[in-house]
Amino acid sequence: MSERQRAGDAAEHAFATDARIRLADAARHLVDAVLTSEDADDDELRAAVEAVEALADELHGEAAGGVRPVGRRRRTEGHYDFLLRSPIVGDVNPLAPPLAWTRDGDRTIATGVFGAAYEGPPGYVHGGWIALAFDEVLGMANIANRTPGMTGKLSIRYRRPTPLMTPVRFESWTERVEGRRITCMGTLDADDQRLAEAEGLFIAITSDIAGKYFGTGGA
Repeated sequence: MSERQRAGDAAEHAFATDARIRLADAARHLVDAVLTSEDADDDELRAAVEAVEALADELHGEAAGGVRPVGRRRRTEGHYDFLLRSPIVGDVNPLAPPLAWTRDGDRTIATGVFGAAYEGPPGYVHGGWIALAFDEVLGMANIANRTPGMTGKLSIRYRRPTPLMTPVRFESWTERVEGRRITCMGTLDADDQRLAEAEGLFIAITSDIAGKYFGTGGA
């Protein structure tokens, strides 16, 4: 069983139930439909608005005075709980593709497909999403190496545009640790082509600082 699978096991984590994972996947489908259902007419779109708003009200509460409620998660969890909600690999985050991840020796591997929601140039992934994905998978490599840190610097070399709807593969590893400074490297490939490379500098922080920013489980 991969580390991602352990993190997402509904039996081990009350929040990431099968139902919530399925809801997140359905929300991704909805986002894709909003962006690509070009033949839908206004009547169909208005009906969809009413249905979506009703579902949101049921889950989150109705708007008061025209202002929608804004939720905030509890901050008592650790690294793997964060990964469940990650905008890149999070099974329960509708914003995430999500990328599936595992470990291969000292490397962290993340694979998946970027759909319509991540488009920048026509037909290709926005470079900002590529940078975010690198920041995530490099950080995950550091966590797996038991040298977690906060991003101090992230450098991306974009070799080729990353195509939408194409299986991609990120690979990351911790290159060296010098005191509190952690250097991590990463690559992005698709169809046997190198699309991008990354180098990140991460800074280890104390448990007190981690607790201040992220809660008692953030260290």
